[in-house]
Amino acid sequence: RALRGGRSSGGAGSGGGAAMDLFGDLRRMNKRQLYYQVLNFAMIVSSALMIWKGLIVVTGSESPIVVVLSGSMEPAFHRGDLLFLTNFHDDPIRAGEIVVFKVEGRDIPIVHRVIKVHEKGNGNIKFLTKGDNNEVDDRGLYKEGQNWLEKKDVVGRARGFLPYVGMVTIIMNDYPKFKYALLAVMGAYVLLKRES
Repeated sequence: RALRGGRSSGGAGSGGGAAMDLFGDLRRMNKRQLYYQVLNFAMIVSSALMIWKGLIVVTGSESPIVVVLSGSMEPAFHRGDLLFLTNFHDDPIRAGEIVVFKVEGRDIPIVHRVIKVHEKGNGNIKFLTKGDNNEVDDRGLYKEGQNWLEKKDVVGRARGFLPYVGMVTIIMNDYPKFKYALLAVMGAYVLLKRES
């Protein structure tokens, strides 16, 4: 029986065969197809960037979505929970709110609860935070000599969350090789995907 398209649909091949097929597909593409696939990939990346920038504008937060990286806020939030943040400067910070803040000298923002607020007559607000699962407040985490946070330190305030959705991010941070392999597979898929 003749095979359509000149290829058989045989059983599973070896892992090396799959890699050879990938490079074979790349060689068989003409320049026009390759340019089209590269442009397609660039559009996906730029669309994701535009959505992210749009979320920044709508929420007022420089990081509208963050992943909880530690268990310091259990049982309210667990490691891997995805938090949605807003940061509207008109809203006053109140005790009991969960805020994400940056401390000078630390790259990764911290998610903790506001436990005390000092509001002065001129409108300046200073506040103290603590993790629900921690024994002591966060003064030990702040920069040396800093006893209170100010509004400028706040990245956002938690408005909602999805449980454990951020575990993929944690796995990619803990195992960088997995991250690069996943990115390579996604890039190859987009580049080699044919329009039907």
